Amino acid sequence: MNNEKRLKIESEVLKKLITHLQKRTDVQNIDLMNLSGFCRNCLSRWYSEAANENGVDLNKDDAKEIIYGMPHSVWKDKYQTEASEDQKNKFKNKKTETH
Repeated sequence: MNNEKRLKIESEVLKKLITHLQKRTDVQNIDLMNLSGFCRNCLSRWYSEAANENGVDLNKDDAKEIIYGMPHSVWKDKYQTEASEDQKNKFKNKKTETH
């Protein structure tokens, strides 16, 4: 597989992942972090960093809007729930395991 084809495939996979996460508003970021070690905010940071590394000025809020499919503040108001004590404890324990 040549580099151009690989990049096209990776781009399509990323688009599908972003769309999937936009549709799965029931999945909280803390759950993603606890299970996989990354969340929508991580994706938006990586997106912004990659854009900037490639000469495209993309700030944090604009990158979040790309990943969330709406302004982050709107997503939080509509879909974010308060993390349970269990979720918080899992997150805290994961952080101490990796750092």
